[in-house]
Amino acid sequence: MPPTSNPTAPPHPLRLLVQVNLLQAWRRLAAVRHQSRWLTALILTFLGGYAGLAFLLFHKGLRFASSFPGLGAVLIERMLFLLFAFLFVLLLLSNLVISYTNLFRNRETAFLIPLPVATNTIFQWKFVESTLLASWAFLFLIAPLLLAYGLNQQVPWHFYPVTLGLIALFIVLPAAGGAWLAVLLARHLDRRAFQVAALLGAVALIAATAFWLRSDPVTDEQLETRVLVVLDRLLMRTRFALSPLLPSYWLSAGVQEWAEGALGTAVFFGLVLLSHTLFFGTLTLAGMGARFYHAASTVQSRGGLLARWTWLRVWRQRRHRRARARSPLEALADHCRWLRPDLRALLVKDIRVFWRDTTQWGQTLVLFGLLGAYILNLRHFSQQLTHPFWIALVSYLNLGACALNLATLTTRFVFPQFSLEGKRLWIVGLAPLGLPRVLLAKLALGSVLSLTITVGLMLLSCWMLMLAWSHTLVLTLTVAVMTLTLNGLAVGLGTVFPNFREDNPSKIVSGFGGTFCLVASFLYIVGSVAWLAVAAPLHSLGQVGAVRLAAGGAAFLAVSAAIGWLPLRLGLARLRAFEL
Repeated sequence: MPPTSNPTAPPHPLRLLVQVNLLQAWRRLAAVRHQSRWLTALILTFLGGYAGLAFLLFHKGLRFASSFPGLGAVLIERMLFLLFAFLFVLLLLSNLVISYTNLFRNRETAFLIPLPVATNTIFQWKFVESTLLASWAFLFLIAPLLLAYGLNQQVPWHFYPVTLGLIALFIVLPAAGGAWLAVLLARHLDRRAFQVAALLGAVALIAATAFWLRSDPVTDEQLETRVLVVLDRLLMRTRFALSPLLPSYWLSAGVQEWAEGALGTAVFFGLVLLSHTLFFGTLTLAGMGARFYHAASTVQSRGGLLARWTWLRVWRQRRHRRARARSPLEALADHCRWLRPDLRALLVKDIRVFWRDTTQWGQTLVLFGLLGAYILNLRHFSQQLTHPFWIALVSYLNLGACALNLATLTTRFVFPQFSLEGKRLWIVGLAPLGLPRVLLAKLALGSVLSLTITVGLMLLSCWMLMLAWSHTLVLTLTVAVMTLTLNGLAVGLGTVFPNFREDNPSKIVSGFGGTFCLVASFLYIVGSVAWLAVAAPLHSLGQVGAVRLAAGGAAFLAVSAAIGWLPLRLGLARLRAFEL
């Protein structure tokens, strides 16, 4: 008899994992919709408002750049190449951090490994999950830009689905690179070695960026006589994005060639992107299962890579004995006599948990590396700032940049703090300290650390911009108020929308509450900076009346207090009625 297929055969494990997780995601989304329809409608309104505002700004910016005859097309082309080149690097780093967490610091992965499921199947599912988590924000951010670019170039309708397909192929390459790097780091580096290597790499990267981005001063005579030569000098540092070996070049060239009607050339770059995606994607999905298993075994059984040498092992044993006696962190906490002992113990615990989490360390280095690159480039603005209006404009743009970096920090690190207690929350909740005081302690810790970063960043940036001390004082006080507001917003919303099922901060932030916190933070920052620029412009600070200045500052303080206090109050009320 001919062989027949078994209709009752179980589905493939990868298909089953995808179906179960999709069903869980749909049920969580439906539960949120039924719990608070007004809040869901508000978040959708915020997301739609961001998309509309971003599209409007991109459209106006592209129209302004294209208004320069002969130069507009060059500027738009170079900006598109630079955008995708930097996004490729950011996607690679994001996939590295999320893949490391999903593969080696995830309870679902630890649950699946002992089961009769092939390790290659586990890796394939975690690879797909990490790619989606790392890339959804990338798609959401560039969608308004590509729509505005298409309208500015007056492209046909088929430009948009073709561009979407090219982007879908593009995001696989940094995902594969991030997964390979995550397995490599887990296999060959322990936590301490990774921290040291990451710090040295961040310092070297900042130094290389400072050396690469150094600019030659341009005189007024050169600007008046030889514009094309000056423009070529200004764009010289961006030529790395035009290398045909970069995947971002294939995507950018394909998008531009299709928009200009050169379909044959666009198809060629699309096929180049497709071939590399198929090769590296297949290599990753088919050949990383065994390497992932060995790396996971190494992570779980590692006693320390540096402990292979005897003298280093002895040194580490002595250091651990001293640490058990009294660590420097505990000794520092003992000097804070104004804090209760239980509060000091809670703060020490939170700092230690953050210090031991390699993934949060990696993301912190990425953020501070971006901040370092931003600070290093501020010195170029001070050479061209002569008019008071432009000084005020750059000052408020600097305030907005610092505040947006602050919103990223609070959403990524402060928002998931309450959810990271997880199933151990009952231990803290039954302690005499109480959950409301635990929340206030987390707020205090996040606020102090954030103030240290933001105030120092603002003072340094104002000094590099050569601003007056009166302007520096106003901007520093403003960013301090924003810091307290954003921390209150993140802590409060993190308590109102907790996620105790996940121990991965990236997944917690990528959920419903984290998205709402990020959107609300951005809207607050944009509205505050715009209001302060209109109500109390720095270029006329000496001429405006005291009443106008006081009214603008009072309105800003009132809105900041409401945005920071109301979510915190809701979180405290939820904790008082919380059942363990």
